[in-house]
Amino acid sequence: MALLETIRLTKRFGGLVALRDIDLAVQERAIHSVIGPNGAGKTTLFNCISGFLVPDGGDIRFAGNSIAGLRPDLIAAQGIARTYQNIRLFRHLSVLDNVLIGMHPHVHYSLLDAILRTPRYRRAEAEADREAREILHFVGLAGKEAFMAANLPYGDQRRLEIARALALRPRLLLLDEPTAGMNPAETDDMIRLIRRLRDERGITILLIEHDMKVVMNISALVTVLHFGEKIAEGTPEAVRRNPRVIEAYLGRGAASGLGPSSLVQPGEA
Repeated sequence: MALLETIRLTKRFGGLVALRDIDLAVQERAIHSVIGPNGAGKTTLFNCISGFLVPDGGDIRFAGNSIAGLRPDLIAAQGIARTYQNIRLFRHLSVLDNVLIGMHPHVHYSLLDAILRTPRYRRAEAEADREAREILHFVGLAGKEAFMAANLPYGDQRRLEIARALALRPRLLLLDEPTAGMNPAETDDMIRLIRRLRDERGITILLIEHDMKVVMNISALVTVLHFGEKIAEGTPEAVRRNPRVIEAYLGRGAASGLGPSSLVQPGEA
């Protein structure tokens, strides 16, 4: 059984159909990419899955249970975390505090415990601190715990956003263009980190990415959206050669005139 499924998922904004009858199945421990030209509906799909938008039709199932229409905090508590195309950090808090905030749902003590600083409070805080530091070490930010988030280099800010998502202890991680704005070296580092998330932590990855080289390099399966509809799905190689996909990116006639190699150039997804 797939870890995540969308079944005839539909979302409308007035007269605009942003998603139409989208069927998607993400297998556990897979790296599954969603691509498509600008306006294809990719971020709308993520927003429906993570609870920021309520679907107008269809269903979303996670680990066999329907999550369609649940609040974002309830969806996160079930094991789904996400990052954003535009980095959203607490810029004026430390790197460590950004991760500790993400850990809040898993830290259990009462208000009275916090006021009296009881043994239960001290144990919970110490365990949260230990776990947060371990996560920062995993993503390559060890030694930067006291830095202000706003003072980190761009690539490290991307890593910190992933670290904060990991603090939720997710089974499924939604990554929205994690290499956007990165130079080639930073992109290679991010590819390695995404693979380690799957291989070492067993996290399933659903990925939106604008860089086709990244998509073709790390994805087990690729789903292609265009104007809110799914037009193709398959292995990276099969998708790269699909005439409908080439036409969606490059225009009518490109499928016969330019060939699949054009799709591996970086571009908007």
